[in-house]
Amino acid sequence: MEGIYAEEIKEAIGGVTAASGFEAAAAAAGIKYQGRTDMALIYSEKPCVAAGTFTSNVVKAAPVKWDQKVVAESPFVQAVIVNSGIANACTGAEGYRCCQETAREAAGIFGIPENAVLVASTGVIGMQLPIERLKKGVALMKDGKGSSPAHGTAAAKAIMTTDTVHKEIAVKTVIGGKTVTVGGMCKGSGMIHPNMCTMLAFVTTDACISKEMLQRAVSADVKDTFNMISVDGDTSTNDTLLVLANGAAGNAEISGENEDYRKFAAALNAVTTYLAKKMAGDGEGATALFEVKVVGARSKEDAVVLSKSVVTSSLVKAAVYGHDANWGRILCAMGYSGVQFDPEQVDLFFESAAGKLQIIENGVAVDYSEEEATKILSEPEVTAIADVKMGEASATAWGCDLTYDYVKINADYRS
Repeated sequence: MEGIYAEEIKEAIGGVTAASGFEAAAAAAGIKYQGRTDMALIYSEKPCVAAGTFTSNVVKAAPVKWDQKVVAESPFVQAVIVNSGIANACTGAEGYRCCQETAREAAGIFGIPENAVLVASTGVIGMQLPIERLKKGVALMKDGKGSSPAHGTAAAKAIMTTDTVHKEIAVKTVIGGKTVTVGGMCKGSGMIHPNMCTMLAFVTTDACISKEMLQRAVSADVKDTFNMISVDGDTSTNDTLLVLANGAAGNAEISGENEDYRKFAAALNAVTTYLAKKMAGDGEGATALFEVKVVGARSKEDAVVLSKSVVTSSLVKAAVYGHDANWGRILCAMGYSGVQFDPEQVDLFFESAAGKLQIIENGVAVDYSEEEATKILSEPEVTAIADVKMGEASATAWGCDLTYDYVKINADYRS
């Protein structure tokens, strides 16, 4: 964790159930998968203000359209119903009716308004969801919900598709003399190149914060977290980040950009940064998390574009998989990014748990050891640092290596 409030943020046990008043559950509804859970519930005992960011893809899944309306118009939210296996994307009016029926079923079961229910789906595009199985899953989760860390973990596992690990975290901080918790879970492994956030991510907090300030914090945060990861260059139809705040911590309401707001934003950032990196490192078929830091840029915008150009390059990603210090590919990816810089001023370093090594200085290779470079690039987390010496701005992007298994996984994903 970095930043002025980093020392005040402590990791807590659990994920979406860590914050006071939140419960979670999972169920095996047989949506598409057999022999595993495939539905998840997040439920708050108290009404929540909600914020969200959603895919920029023109082709938006039905749950995205439903959630955009709920987040914008509903006075409060209390439940999120998620399914994996089928994305409910490109499903027309029937797909949207499925969202409405799911919300109506949950509203009846939990005794809350229909417009207090958010829904999310992930999986194969173009298939219709079996609504009766969804309804059955909602009923099962009512009986199975709880506030323990195990309930949160079960929910995080239920939303996985090609993910190899579940992803969750929680942190605590003190705001206005009260302990505030922020917890989250996400799923994402393929079709990840967000232009808002990424696949599916859910964050819960017991902070008392106005809807306006929560949305402001979320919209600002994704620019440096979920928007800075890429696995394969594909922006999903279902990208959704939802953040629910129920105020159970009892702090004075955060209603402006004051010290309390900045502390909350720092805690939110700790959660979303962790989740974003977990997604990037769990890219389909990946063997390594690949981090690209650009420093010395003329502007933050330039640094963002440069770092993302490198982290999304198929040739660079393949070189990382081969543990090959092919620095020319990195300089090339920076060169076609559209950002103007002097390639004869660039310094480049590779860094991992095995050490740090300078590869080029002022655009020219130094006398480095290929053996040492390979050793550094063989770690499960690898960083490339490019100093363009144009200014003071910097940015960090996250991705993964490109392997044979990525093609294998996506060649038969529907079957």
